[in-house]
Amino acid sequence: MWSTEQLANHLKNWQAGRRNIDLLIGGPDGLSSACLQKAETKWSLSALTLPHPLVRILVAEQLYRATSILQGHPYHK
Repeated sequence: MWSTEQLANHLKNWQAGRRNIDLLIGGPDGLSSACLQKAETKWSLSALTLPHPLVRILVAEQLYRATSILQGHPYHK
């Protein structure tokens, strides 16, 4: 699991390297072992099992917050 500040740092590094990033959201049983083996980096939002639509919103919100941090906007917790 990463803090929002850690996500912002990862995002900054990905952008600096001009990397294409794919985010895969696992279902209730997670991702296949083949997907996990190919993954360069893994990001866990929670040890809980969350509904897929909620996870999509959480990921979008965290990417927004990370981008805001990188643009110098104040980060409020």
